Amino acid sequence: MAEQKYDGFLPGSHLIDAYGAGGFIFADMSHRGSILALPSGVRAWSVSDPALIDADALSPLFEEPVGLVQFLIIGTGRVMVPIPAALRNLFRAAGISADSMATGHAVSTYNIMLGEKRPVAAALVAAP
Repeated sequence: MAEQKYDGFLPGSHLIDAYGAGGFIFADMSHRGSILALPSGVRAWSVSDPALIDADALSPLFEEPVGLVQFLIIGTGRVMVPIPAALRNLFRAAGISADSMATGHAVSTYNIMLGEKRPVAAALVAAP
């Protein structure tokens, strides 16, 4: 598949077709780097390390209409990194249940939940 370019935002929910080598394939496009997959669309995400995941990095998630995201899957790269308590409290206050796992597992979980039409989003750190 030829690599296509986009401006960093693709409207709508999309399954992740493949991941690895520092990026993702979705909607017949290839993207190098991390992504946020939200109900409003998939966007390039500047987070390259799970330690950088904070409220500011996730601001597009919190801008989604209330109730549209009830589950957040966080892919933290090659290994699972726990969600800090402060961030977990923020999710709880927003009515979002969040889980972190290695990015490969996160992609699979996100795809299953999206296929079930569940109110899910994913914050996926690209793994090299």
